Formats: sequence, C-alpha cells, structure tokens
Amino acid sequence: MPEVTAPYKPGTPCWIDLMVPDQQAALDFYRDLFGWQGEVGPPETGGYAVCTLNGKPVAGIMTSMSPDPDQPTPPTVWTTYLAVSDVDATEKKIADNGGTVVMPGMDVLTLGRMSVVADPTGAVFGLWHARDFLGAQVVNEPGALIWNELNTSDPQAAAAFYSTALGIEAVPMEGAPDYSALQVDGRAVGGTQGLDKLPPGTPSHWLCYFAVEDTDSTVDALTRGGGNVLVPPFDMMAGRMAVVQDPQGGTFAVINATGPASS
Repeated sequence: MPEVTAPYKPGTPCWIDLMVPDQQAALDFYRDLFGWQGEVGPPETGGYAVCTLNGKPVAGIMTSMSPDPDQPTPPTVWTTYLAVSDVDATEKKIADNGGTVVMPGMDVLTLGRMSVVADPTGAVFGLWHARDFLGAQVVNEPGALIWNELNTSDPQAAAAFYSTALGIEAVPMEGAPDYSALQVDGRAVGGTQGLDKLPPGTPSHWLCYFAVEDTDSTVDALTRGGGNVLVPPFDMMAGRMAVVQDPQGGTFAVINATGPASS
C-alpha cells in the first residue's frame, strides 16, 4: 500500500476535501464508490468528516457553510490543499504576486494551520501547514488520490505565480502537447493545462483524480449511484480516465493509471 509517513514537501498536494450541502449523502456515496469509511465529526471541528481507506486518511467531507450569513453557500467542490511550511508567510507571497486570500489562516486544533486562497487566474486551492496531521496517508492506489491538475485560463501567468509564490515549477510534459507537469524539487506532483479543450465558460480550477481498478465499471457504478458523466471514459497517455460529478455536483476524475501519473 502506498502509505505516506513523512511530511509532504512544500508545494506538494497533500490533502483534499469536499464541501457539500448533504454531508451524510456524500459520505454514503463515496463509501459505495471508493470504499471509504467516514462519519460526521465532532462539533469542535464543525462536523468535519475524515474519510479513511483501509484505516488511513484519504479525504475530508464537510457541510457547506457560508462564513457570512449574507453570502450564498459555497458551491459543491473538491479543494486541493498544497503543503506549506508557513501559512501566513505564503499568504503574503500569494497576495504580493496577484493572488487572493479567500479565507485567512486559521489553526485547526493541534492538527495544523490552513487557509483558502486563489491564484491570479481564479483557481481556488488550500494551504496546509501540518502539525499533528500530515494529510492524505494513502495515495496512488484504487480509491485514493493519484493526481491533482490545474486547469487555468492563463497557463503562463499561472506558471509564474506558482513558481514565485510556492516554488512549484511547470515543465512541459513529453508526449503531451499543451500539458505541463507541476514539479517540486524535480518531481512531478501534478499537472497543468489551459482551458481550450474544456467547455466554453469553464473557470480556472484544480481537479482531483482518483485511482480506480476499472474506469468503465467505476463510471457505471457512479451513474447507478446518481452521479453524472461529464467526459466518458477514454484512453490517454497515463491510462484510461473519465471526468464525472457526484450526485451533488462535486466534479472529479477517475483513472486506471497505466502510465506516468503519480501524486
């Protein structure tokens, strides 16, 4: 089992979570789809549920809540968190380089410190400074996170931002035109591309990929569970993948990775 036991290097995707209107329905859906186990958490964490696979944390699911009663409830979305060594210092770099702090840094008990930010093209992501909680402890196996992808309206501006603010380098990927690997210390930790192949009007965003044993059967199970297929299964250089939505609108990808995808 690809277990993570050491801290993630700064700039590496280290955690994902889902904000959703019906938390219990989402817990049930992902249990059936990926075999996750999770339950509504205690009041001191706002009911946040840490989902596990084979007893190891893989993702979080929480009820959507607006920080301001006068503001609409946030959309149903999977958020990618990048590891950092200092949330507050990173927030300043983000703001100084054209990004936006959406939710300022806050301590999560003794687990770590987090914030939510956006890059200059509007893609929202989280920051996580680990203390007692490293992040995802299982990756790159069926039912777990395997890849995080930045889809952006301006690849050049995004590449400059992530390099300066977070030390992540965008390097063209051999054999994949118009696609770049996101690297930390020379190791690919994700990918990035423009929006030209996506439906018109798609905003900049981070997309989570989950590993599966059989993409087609997973998509069949998802549709039986009330999910939607946005991009049907197809073969590409890293394996066979599809882009889908859960019943409440959370978008993600599934892939039977036979190529160079990793997390």
